[in-house]
Amino acid sequence: MNTLLIILAFLCLAIGIAGAVVPGLPGPPISWAGLLIASLSSLMTASATMLIVTAIIATIITVLDYVVPSLTTKLRGGSKYGIWGCNIGLILSIFGLPFGPQGLLGVIFWPFAGALIGEYINQREWQPALRAASGAFIGFLTGTLLKLVYCVALLVIVIAGLF
Repeated sequence: MNTLLIILAFLCLAIGIAGAVVPGLPGPPISWAGLLIASLSSLMTASATMLIVTAIIATIITVLDYVVPSLTTKLRGGSKYGIWGCNIGLILSIFGLPFGPQGLLGVIFWPFAGALIGEYINQREWQPALRAASGAFIGFLTGTLLKLVYCVALLVIVIAGLF
């Protein structure tokens, strides 16, 4: 039974790491499930506190992944029009048209395009609109990095706990 649990745990951890960079896969929650599964085996012990704290962190990172592009749009000079455009773009990225459902290009393109269009409507100038829209791209990269670091950290925790 331990062997099956460890295989499932590493499968979840691998899928979680992939989900950190591939849109459509919720990397942090899947990686956390891998940690939980590994802790169910008799080969690794994880305290309830660690499981709760890592679950809270996974939740925060997952939420931030959707919030950070809007925040960075604002930090790059975006108005409420740019932020709304970015948020609408994030919603459109769920469908990913014309780049396929949850396609990487759609997740990058739609928030950027939404912020750019929103800022252009507000300011009627391309330069400030482009600057604000670049915040959406920076936010995407920041969210991806946060997810990747978290998922790799859970992998390291599981490996250290097993060996």
